[in-house]
Amino acid sequence: MNSQENVFSGIKVVELATYVAAPCAGRYFADLGASVVKIEGFGGDPLRTTAPSEGRPSDPYEDTTWDLENAGKKGIALNLKDPAGKDVLFKMLDEADVFITNWRSDALLRAGLDYETIKVRYPKLIYAHLTGYGELGPDKDLPGFDFTAFFARGGWLGTLYEKGSDPMNLVAGLGDHQAGLYLSAGIMSSLYKAEKTGQGEKVTVSLYHCAIYALGLLVQSAQYGNHYPINKRDMLNPFMNAFKTSDERLIQLAMPPYNVFFPKFMKIIGQPELKNDPKYCDFETLGENSKHIYDLVNDYMKTKTVAEHREIFVKEDIPYAIAQLWEEILEDEQAWANDFLCSLKYDNGNTRTLLRQPIKFKEMGLPEYTRGPYVGEHSLEVLRELGYSNEEISELKDKRIFVEWDDIKNK
Repeated sequence: MNSQENVFSGIKVVELATYVAAPCAGRYFADLGASVVKIEGFGGDPLRTTAPSEGRPSDPYEDTTWDLENAGKKGIALNLKDPAGKDVLFKMLDEADVFITNWRSDALLRAGLDYETIKVRYPKLIYAHLTGYGELGPDKDLPGFDFTAFFARGGWLGTLYEKGSDPMNLVAGLGDHQAGLYLSAGIMSSLYKAEKTGQGEKVTVSLYHCAIYALGLLVQSAQYGNHYPINKRDMLNPFMNAFKTSDERLIQLAMPPYNVFFPKFMKIIGQPELKNDPKYCDFETLGENSKHIYDLVNDYMKTKTVAEHREIFVKEDIPYAIAQLWEEILEDEQAWANDFLCSLKYDNGNTRTLLRQPIKFKEMGLPEYTRGPYVGEHSLEVLRELGYSNEEISELKDKRIFVEWDDIKNK
């Protein structure tokens, strides 16, 4: 991406956030040319410690998870418990357009970083706050992760599994990324407002709200008696299921207009005589007869391999997808052809595959993918850009107001 084409060139973002959701929003702005400075404590963002839970080596010089959320940012390590550290933050906000945080509301209030305090000092600032459960209500100050606020409270964990079996295995980041991209959209809208009016704005997004909005079709349908979890045979539309093949793979079908696909699919599975059968051909009156159609499709799918099904479904224009494993995604020709993936060479010499954010621009092109910052890697650079003299910087360092990466790596 040419720097002259970067849509957010000149925009300054200060990020005081940990883990995935809020930093994901900061990463989006860094991708599009904004100057994003991430503030960490001396121990670093806890996201840096998650490697064992993901089966990765704990190597600060090769941290794919960190880079997924923090590529393209600068990093400063500050002691915000000291007034001098807080002063550095305020100097950063003096020049900032956007402030992103996921601190809990009570912590922000204690630190004097709540919106009502900040907007008095910085009336043009966009204040973006990512929470677990929202800013109001009895649970507003509960700790929120996507495992809890998104998956559990948000209705995924208790519904999206085969009735009678154990709930699904949860994975980190799924809810976080949804929330982070919504936060990005809110920030962009607020920047547009600020450009027109000169006034700042507070943007809030919660994991809980993102979860129930993502499931909105079914959450709303619960008031009509559509209750989950269910068994696969109980799906109202049997053509919306995943089926096993003869080589033990899963294929997901997706034919929401049941009546449109029914005649064609009955011919494919060798049941053409059913295409005009009133018990089965009309979705409005299908009812319990859907179980019989499910059984017919299930039996048919077991007779062929993935490759055989693929050939038939492509020829007949049947919406389907093979349930891929993660390692297959990393080699998927479709993903590489569309630049969903990229290669990054690390400072330790290894080259790894990383994912790009899912929004692409034809004219601006692809952003350069540079690794995220080491803890305190740009502390000196940021302080100098803020106008601190060498003497002031030395004094701050002596008082342990900030640290550099060299201080940490040499311990």
